[in-house]
Amino acid sequence: MSILTAHNLAKSYGPQDIFDGVSLEIPHGAKVALIGPNGSGKTTLLHLLAGLDEPSAGAIHRAKDLQIAYLPQQADFSGDGTLREAMLKVFADLQARAAELRRLEIAMADPSTCDEALQRYGRALEAFELAGGYTYEQRIEQVLSGLGFDEEDIERPVAQLSGGQKTRALLARLLLEEPDLLLMDEPTNHLDLAGIEWLEGYLKTWEGAVVVVAHDRAFLDAVVERVWELEWGRLEQYRGDYTAYAVQRTERVTRQQAEYKRQQDHIARTEDFIRRNIAGQRSRSAKERRKRLERLERIEQIQEYQPLNLALGDAARSGDLVLGLYDLAAGYDAAAPLLTAQEFELRRGQRVALLGPNGSGKTTLVRTVLREIPSLEGDVRIGANVHPGYFAQGHADLDIEKTVIETVLDASDMGISQARDLLGRYRFSGDNVFKRVGDLSGGEQSRVALALLALRGANLLILDEPTNHLDILSQEVLQEALAEFSGTLLIVTHDRYLIRKLATRVWAIEDKVLWEFKQGYEEYHKWQEQRRQEKRERREEARGKTERERAREARKAERREAAREARRQDEREQTIQQLESRLAQLGIDLAVASEQQAVEQVRQLGAEYAGVEEKLNTLLADWADVT
Repeated sequence: MSILTAHNLAKSYGPQDIFDGVSLEIPHGAKVALIGPNGSGKTTLLHLLAGLDEPSAGAIHRAKDLQIAYLPQQADFSGDGTLREAMLKVFADLQARAAELRRLEIAMADPSTCDEALQRYGRALEAFELAGGYTYEQRIEQVLSGLGFDEEDIERPVAQLSGGQKTRALLARLLLEEPDLLLMDEPTNHLDLAGIEWLEGYLKTWEGAVVVVAHDRAFLDAVVERVWELEWGRLEQYRGDYTAYAVQRTERVTRQQAEYKRQQDHIARTEDFIRRNIAGQRSRSAKERRKRLERLERIEQIQEYQPLNLALGDAARSGDLVLGLYDLAAGYDAAAPLLTAQEFELRRGQRVALLGPNGSGKTTLVRTVLREIPSLEGDVRIGANVHPGYFAQGHADLDIEKTVIETVLDASDMGISQARDLLGRYRFSGDNVFKRVGDLSGGEQSRVALALLALRGANLLILDEPTNHLDILSQEVLQEALAEFSGTLLIVTHDRYLIRKLATRVWAIEDKVLWEFKQGYEEYHKWQEQRRQEKRERREEARGKTERERAREARKAERREAAREARRQDEREQTIQQLESRLAQLGIDLAVASEQQAVEQVRQLGAEYAGVEEKLNTLLADWADVT
């Protein structure tokens, strides 16, 4: 059963049409990828589905009481208190139930309210447990840890989180809220490899529906079971993961191109017949064919986006040793380096992926290699005839005040005509070449940076997250160009598709140490899985130890309380005996005073007798409750 359907959606901004005629449905539990070139309207469609914007035409129908959550590319996550406290707000209802259970426990200790409280407590406890009352704090820890937050981050005020951390924090909250439909726009942008793989596993067991915009092909293969492709204002739908989509799309394009060609050949032949016979003896036949041709439903020609024409050129031959790291310490504080590396050598023609968690020092190592920052200890050696080319993460090496064409002209000896031809290969045409770099999108800036990289004639390419902001088509072009590059590669990336296709070995930063995996990504992945399993076992052991310690402390507390209660019971029994003795004596004294007709003494003894008897009855009741 579908939880959301849309019919003939259209969206335009002024004279610009984004898309039209878009119809779709989202069944319960569906896992959908929304892909398409940059600027095709993917985020706009997500906004419409989330109810954040209205379509220019068409209608969206949502199931009654449907809970929809939306993760934007850059989240505005704010709030008072720590990150943990922000997550706890998701479970305010469970916290209120826990408070009610504590109130009922107090009421159960009161004989006057015990029966009623006991009846309510059983039902409340069962509902609390079924709703996850005993596991929600563990779930918070699991989700935050999976998305890359450590204990220090979890206790940090939300106001102190970085932009990327706030996006991850919003994702954590949405996962904990468990909406019926989760819409996500590039959720992997701020995650490291471990976080991406954790999210994949979490979404595989997610019971709600998911629509995700992502350019991470390995992530899409792991998570989705259908693909929506939005391009040229139309939505095409495919079944299966990304790899299945790629095969089906190629088959569809090939089939439609063949059908288009056959129809065009038929039209050409028919028009030629009409032209030759419209005024001759076969005029009637020509006119009939013209009518049929006018009624013919035309097959549209497949429109294809112009891909990047990326050629990195022939790399000059370098020495066998391209890069060497020897007893290196890198970072900004000699007392606390970000990483150390004993002896690592990059040889001519090798392709190395540099991996590690966010903040582990990958970019710092790259900047140390490029001598942008000095090493704290040890040596970085660049080999003979090595010419590095650097693609900086976030395009930090681009001058945002220059125009696109000024950037290329300043980096080369080209004339304006040659520069425009080059930029045309990177999808910059017309007045777009005069755009200010700072006004470009992330994907457009990536294309400028790639154009500059191709100009440099480097034989060692050092690429820091080169696929960020590129649509999938551009990623595939880049991957093909790097595969054909005859020089040496050092790539910082979270793109497992790229790693598996290109990297011959892996360097990985873990626990502030650089490690090498000569068998490539699969060897590294197995090593990581083993490390995670060991960490889980240590956590479970620590948790079990903590629980055993708590149980031991609880037993000790019970024994201490039992001993105290036993002493109190002994004291009660002694006091009862004393009061019973005193009561008996007062009875005798009262009898004597009555015989002597000592009225005042009888009154005093009677009052004392009543007081002692009341104390005795109270103690006897307490004694009976305990026994």
